[in-house]
Amino acid sequence: MAFFSGNKQADDEDKSAKNIFVFQLVPKNVLVTGSNGQLGSELKRATADHEANLNFIFTDVAELDITNLQAVEQFVKDNNIKYIVNCAAYTAVDKAEDDVELCYKINKDAARNLGIAATNNEAKVIHTSTDYVFDGTGSRPYLETDPVNPKSVYGKSKQEGEAALLEVCPDSIIIRTAWLYSIYGNNFVKTMIKLGKERDALNVVADQTGSPTNAADLAKAIVKILDHSESYSHFKAGIYHYTDEGVTSWYDFTVAIHKYAGITSCKVSPITTDQYPTRASRPQYSVLDKTKIKTTFEVETPQWEDSLKVCVNELIK
Repeated sequence: MAFFSGNKQADDEDKSAKNIFVFQLVPKNVLVTGSNGQLGSELKRATADHEANLNFIFTDVAELDITNLQAVEQFVKDNNIKYIVNCAAYTAVDKAEDDVELCYKINKDAARNLGIAATNNEAKVIHTSTDYVFDGTGSRPYLETDPVNPKSVYGKSKQEGEAALLEVCPDSIIIRTAWLYSIYGNNFVKTMIKLGKERDALNVVADQTGSPTNAADLAKAIVKILDHSESYSHFKAGIYHYTDEGVTSWYDFTVAIHKYAGITSCKVSPITTDQYPTRASRPQYSVLDKTKIKTTFEVETPQWEDSLKVCVNELIK
């Protein structure tokens, strides 16, 4: 039975409210690239029971080659994508010094492709970057506004990827992170546990400092940003920094890994960067200031020791 209030303005306002309500009920599709990597895998876990109005579509290179602009544009259009979370990256830091073309193709060109597709289809991008965009000569936590000065091919490709994305899609969020590890893939934590069980002694660099980051924590932060954007109907574009709290060295990080893994048979000794030369230059100091992301989106940044303990317990159980 039709209902008429006799008040056209009231009826119009009621219809408008209903339209907004219905619009909010329509799930918005979120494309996640690089979903087989550490962060992408953690995003799968973080969104498994997600009840908000978002539908996550996870892809890796087999489902979508993000270095192919035409393929990206078609996928975003066909799937009515509203958010793109780019977790794909070339992260073999030393290998990148010789594998320059592929490194740039994934870290720069693909980021630009995603930005173009987003702009042409009115979508938003959340892109992950790295502490390697800085030269590591600082002595206090890096702000988002500090000058970038990468010293490796990997760092340069990521910095140029940031710039390429912002050029074609200024309305993007870039999250720089550091020292990422998880229960998935290959990473420092898993390597140190393996070597700690196999060897009697290890030498680990002690003069490079930063903040370890459990990929599970970063994944939760990204979900929080998406929820925040939906709740307030406002996507707060810009560059942000995210790591877990605290500062340590690779040496002290290793000692903590072995402690939580119950490894007591391997002696870990500190060495300098000069004593362990690598193909690519590493930042000596790469602590990132997280004030902006914490105040803007109210995300949590757990203490690195606590998050490490959680990860190690999962790995050894």
